[in-house]
Amino acid sequence: MTETYEMTETYEVIVIGGGAAGLSAALVLGRSRRRTLVVDAGEPRNAPAAHMQGFLTRDGMPPAEFLAIGREEIERYGVELVRDRVVEVAEGFAVTLASGRVLRARRLVVATGLKDELPEVPGVAERFGKDVLHCPYCHGWEVRDQAFGVLATSALSVHQALMVSQWSKDVTFFLHEVAEADLADDDLRRLAAAGVEVVPGEVAELVVTDDRLTAVRLKDGTAHAREVVFTAPRAVPRSGLLERLGAELAETPFGAYPVVDATGQTSVPGVWAAGNAVGFGEQVINAAAGGYRAGAAINGDLLMADLDTAAGV
Repeated sequence: MTETYEMTETYEVIVIGGGAAGLSAALVLGRSRRRTLVVDAGEPRNAPAAHMQGFLTRDGMPPAEFLAIGREEIERYGVELVRDRVVEVAEGFAVTLASGRVLRARRLVVATGLKDELPEVPGVAERFGKDVLHCPYCHGWEVRDQAFGVLATSALSVHQALMVSQWSKDVTFFLHEVAEADLADDDLRRLAAAGVEVVPGEVAELVVTDDRLTAVRLKDGTAHAREVVFTAPRAVPRSGLLERLGAELAETPFGAYPVVDATGQTSVPGVWAAGNAVGFGEQVINAAAGGYRAGAAINGDLLMADLDTAAGV
């Protein structure tokens, strides 16, 4: 049922996205005594993962637990959180939610992240976050010294195959739909130096036995015993709101992301972005730091704006 809100609720800051970046920005703003609302659609990028790594003092923590603690922390400072989705942002930062609620903000933080589109190979989506992985810094230690496969999604996957060789000396690079002729000679030499076996041919499926990945089967019927597969999903930035706000975007090999300054401020006055909303490679710890910077910058921006108004500057 859609509720009708006759009066527009006003906040100093609305944070769109309740992941590490959004919650971190909200924490700083709440502690700065700013009336802040977090709108969380509940679609964290790392939801398939059982744990997150590399975050000092939080190494190995389940992502869901991390977010739950973050929500508790922002609540201590009066920050509100609503489970909803922003469907539109109009002039003057009038924010419309899917529920029909209409809000207004003086400043916005866009922390909507991105969506991972996986290769359409049977078994990949089902095993993603278990024994089909993307980031060696996130999971490499946990699967170290096992038999790795790397499923190419483009010629750029050479970099991934080279990187994961740091965690295992048994790495097979499956070219899948990438032609060997598309690989640079220097890359082929690097792969050979790293001891990575290059296997041409399209992959048909991942073989799973007793809920464990056991092999990669090619379309020609040959199977290669593997215990872990790394692959690079296609990153789809959730940048629709930023585009509609008129933010300048820059094309990268991983999609179009907003142009931001060191604090995350976009080209649109009053709008900041943080986390995977600004780049493909933002890990949880980086996203949290980006949210912190954005929150501190916004508080300072609001303070100076109010002082200038009071002083007639």
